Amino acid sequence: MNNLKWTSISKKAMTYSLAFTLAACPMVAGTGHALAADPFSASQQSADSAETHTPIQYRINARLDEKNMHIQGSETVTYRNTSSDTLRELVFHTFADANRSKSTQASMFQRTNAEILKNNPGLKPEAFLGGIDIQAVKAGGQSLAFTNTNQALTVQLLQGLKPGEAVTLQVEFDVKIPYGSERLSYYKDIINGAHWFPVMSVYDETKHMWDKTPYSTSFETDYYTSSDFEVHFNVPAAYQVLMPGTITTQEDKEAGRKIVSTVANNTREFVFFASPNYKVDSVTRNGLTVEYYYFDSMPNKKKIVDEYVDQAFKAIEFFNDKYGKYPYPEFRLAESYVEGLAVEFARVIQMGMIGNNADPVHDSVFVHEIAHQWFHALIGNNSEKESFLDEGFADFSKIYFSEKQGDMLNGFKALQFDDTSFDAPIASTNQEVGDNASPVFYDKGRQAIYQLYRMVGEEKFDAFMREYFKRYAFKNATIDGLLQTIGDTLGKEARNEMDKSLHQPNFVLKPEYRLSKQETAAYFHEQFKEIYRSSLAQIPELPFETMSRIEDKALQGEPLTIVLSDQVSSKAKKQQEIILNQLKGTFEVAGIKPVIITERQVLKKKLEKEIGSSNLIVIGSAQTNGLIQALKPGIIQKSKDIGFDWKSRMNKKGAAGAYIIKHPFNHNRLLLHFYWNGDTLADGTVEPFGKQVLNALSFTTDFYQYYEMNKTGKVTSDQKTANPMSKFFAEE
Repeated sequence: MNNLKWTSISKKAMTYSLAFTLAACPMVAGTGHALAADPFSASQQSADSAETHTPIQYRINARLDEKNMHIQGSETVTYRNTSSDTLRELVFHTFADANRSKSTQASMFQRTNAEILKNNPGLKPEAFLGGIDIQAVKAGGQSLAFTNTNQALTVQLLQGLKPGEAVTLQVEFDVKIPYGSERLSYYKDIINGAHWFPVMSVYDETKHMWDKTPYSTSFETDYYTSSDFEVHFNVPAAYQVLMPGTITTQEDKEAGRKIVSTVANNTREFVFFASPNYKVDSVTRNGLTVEYYYFDSMPNKKKIVDEYVDQAFKAIEFFNDKYGKYPYPEFRLAESYVEGLAVEFARVIQMGMIGNNADPVHDSVFVHEIAHQWFHALIGNNSEKESFLDEGFADFSKIYFSEKQGDMLNGFKALQFDDTSFDAPIASTNQEVGDNASPVFYDKGRQAIYQLYRMVGEEKFDAFMREYFKRYAFKNATIDGLLQTIGDTLGKEARNEMDKSLHQPNFVLKPEYRLSKQETAAYFHEQFKEIYRSSLAQIPELPFETMSRIEDKALQGEPLTIVLSDQVSSKAKKQQEIILNQLKGTFEVAGIKPVIITERQVLKKKLEKEIGSSNLIVIGSAQTNGLIQALKPGIIQKSKDIGFDWKSRMNKKGAAGAYIIKHPFNHNRLLLHFYWNGDTLADGTVEPFGKQVLNALSFTTDFYQYYEMNKTGKVTSDQKTANPMSKFFAEE
């Protein structure tokens, strides 16, 4: 899982710059089909090319009630005991029950759901809740005792299941799908279908217990055994249904409905996405079919989708070569209304809505989710206990791919500048890492892998990765197993170094593998240039007079001059210096070197030539700033273009704020004035004034043309254009 488009590097850039920052399974009503007793015939197995005969086989019949948003289901599960213990109970995860209450739902979707509720006042909060009801559990026609508590379905067996023995259970269930944005939810014209049926837990024979961990509210709890699935899903005829595996469709006896079936063998988890409005872009190359299910929501959408499909083939080919071959005949992508996230599943990834400014070739988050097919879907792990194993490797892999594609901004440099540290070791559990999951598991995790890569060289590193894949594909890996593989392939020294990197606190990439100060500055300059370009390009009709644009223009190489008022009191000078130092800190990180003018005599010498061709930032009172006084007639005229009554605003006692206009001498340049009326800012308002200065220039906030503040430092009026990405950078 990762943030869409605005990658972790973007958030680091923001922080640096802002400085604050499914035998005898009863036929489901309405399906019109009873399933055979043997859940997996030879002909069915051949429909999917992945290795079969896993310890767990599911056969699921389900019917979607799209009017009431329920799924009525019946599953036959055959479980083989691969442990050395005799088992007297079986445990299933019922993660759909995470939707029983807001407190157990994922916190990452709460803001989106709050916005949906705000925009739909007729909705009741309970519409956003759901859950799963277990109606019956049987074995051989006999009912079994069970409890479904805290997202764990515990079933008491009639007799102990000895090592090597198998048992087949039938489970009937009903799922209420919540409205809004969740892993399992419906919104507008799409249903997101993760965690919709009871799935077998993992049994730990060292602890002689089943994993009954409820789904994490803050991160991920995806720990499964690769299994064989045969699913028959009764849906409205108009629906397109995306699932892993070999999909077939036939009409149902009930008019207006159909049955979408699939066989997906040796698959880590089973999800679906369904919509009556999906278009499907399908491309087959060298025996692999990549399909993108998308909404035809804007002109030239298919062209962008085609580019994403092409990029998916490139990434899969790269990881095939570096790690091991993707074993399935298909890979599918689902566009959805999820905002700010991309989510990995086995053989499927969920992406957000494609925007006008989508850049598939440089969308490293997209590649991160594809990499999860190796590190999560194929090589599994307990993502509650050892998240580094999937997130760290997926994040390193996206950077490895970008590096080898010649994408310098998203390649190795994207991890080489980071010299921060965290007390929590990379090998921490989700609980131990708290709110630092992203910087520890992703950022520090990928650095530790990169350090190993640099230590042993690419050829040996790739050989190690291929061995790691060979040992753990279709299985669950552990950090101990990873270290064992490193020792066996790369030697004791490499193993010990990686052990230290993962288990000791405050990991920092070794200096010899980091960028120099000059290299870091050059990298951030290019990174900021791309971030600002992408941010401003989101809105084709964005006005020229936009405060963020002045930093974008400086990043593109246009000159920038900062002019301070000079005929002011010592207190005013100190306030100007505070604002100036904030700007200088921001610009220094971005690699921008403005000319700074603090004296009127220097201003006079530069006024006609240098300043006439420069973008300008002016700080201080209009009455005491030489530049404002010199350009006053032009400033008043240009202010009318943005609806800013310059004279009345400058004469409002105690007011402060900012406005941006076209340069009076040069229509290709901008003049941004951060002003206050009177000699000084009111006491206690320097901090909020300075914060708003940085907000106004940022790519993470709304795009301002002007704003006015009162004596307490609160913005009382403004003119701005909403930045659709600003919500993802808002303080929680």
